[in-house]
Amino acid sequence: MSSLWNNGISISIFGESHGKAIGVVIDNLPSGETIDNDKLLRFMSRRAPKNDVTSTPRKEKDIPIILSGLKDGKTTGAPLAAMIENSDTHSSDYSEMSQKARPGHADYTGFLRYNGFNDVRGSGHFSGRLTAPLTFAGAVAAQILERRSIYTAGHIFAIQNISDTPFDTVHFSKEDALLLHNRDFPTIDPKAELMMKSAIDAARMNCDSVGGIIELCAVGFPAGIGSPMFDGLENAISSIMFGIPAVKGISFGAGFDVCNLYGSQNNDAFYIDKNGEIKTRTNNHGGILGGISSGMPISMKIAMKPTPSISQTQDTVDFLEHQNTTISVRGRHDPCVVPRAVPVAEAALNIALLGQLLKAGIK
Repeated sequence: MSSLWNNGISISIFGESHGKAIGVVIDNLPSGETIDNDKLLRFMSRRAPKNDVTSTPRKEKDIPIILSGLKDGKTTGAPLAAMIENSDTHSSDYSEMSQKARPGHADYTGFLRYNGFNDVRGSGHFSGRLTAPLTFAGAVAAQILERRSIYTAGHIFAIQNISDTPFDTVHFSKEDALLLHNRDFPTIDPKAELMMKSAIDAARMNCDSVGGIIELCAVGFPAGIGSPMFDGLENAISSIMFGIPAVKGISFGAGFDVCNLYGSQNNDAFYIDKNGEIKTRTNNHGGILGGISSGMPISMKIAMKPTPSISQTQDTVDFLEHQNTTISVRGRHDPCVVPRAVPVAEAALNIALLGQLLKAGIK
């Protein structure tokens, strides 16, 4: 399975949802970087299910066991390997999935790709459970970035037709980022939080699910990092974002809204600020021009599909018997993955940005 991402730094994700453990190996991290374990665990706890109606009842401690690459709280330069044990598994819920395709899942395509040998329990290696080690890697990267005054944050931009206040992508600050890190349900507008939670609960009560949009922003990233064409900053970020299950799209800056603008409206006028730095008055370009950072905040939105595991009876096929049938998915699932996916998306962004810094030779 292609679970290795390599762009400046490399991460290799291993394990399956109902296996003994999951984990990650991170290679090419700079040596001598202090990693605060309490900060790391706080970052990872943001991904954990909450004790409310918006997330799965499955509870995992998600305490990473460091196997190598860290000594006395500092990176050694060797590959940093971490393992997270699985404990709260109900494998019997997945007995049908070895031959009945759950709509929206990778059961059928995984069966074809791996000749029926893939582990379907909890979706196996395709599971959102695998975002735990990805979040660990991103939490490590966050501390290295913050030491260089680079901060990232995300919020729930939309659930269905309910929208949060958008980021100010021109003046986004470190303080804006840190404020969101302390929110259990990361929205800017408290009213949006209440309406979104209500929409998620309504879907849950109807044995259904909802998707949404996550907006991300990074501040402090230096100008001039990246490359044109096939190895640009957008390319690196997009490639790791699509490693997050349920991500179906990504846009940078004003994204698809630029299609309705004139060039005179879309172009971001340059100016020199009071500190002598080159800035733009607007940020439709999302901090990236020609695949290279401009020095403005880097902004993007990612589209998350509704959780495919719903308990409504759905039409499907038995792909071993080659006949039509129905399925009702059992198990414990999020009625909306978006709230828990915000720190995962931040983690992916951290990894991509750190990799680009290291490729540029910035230590």
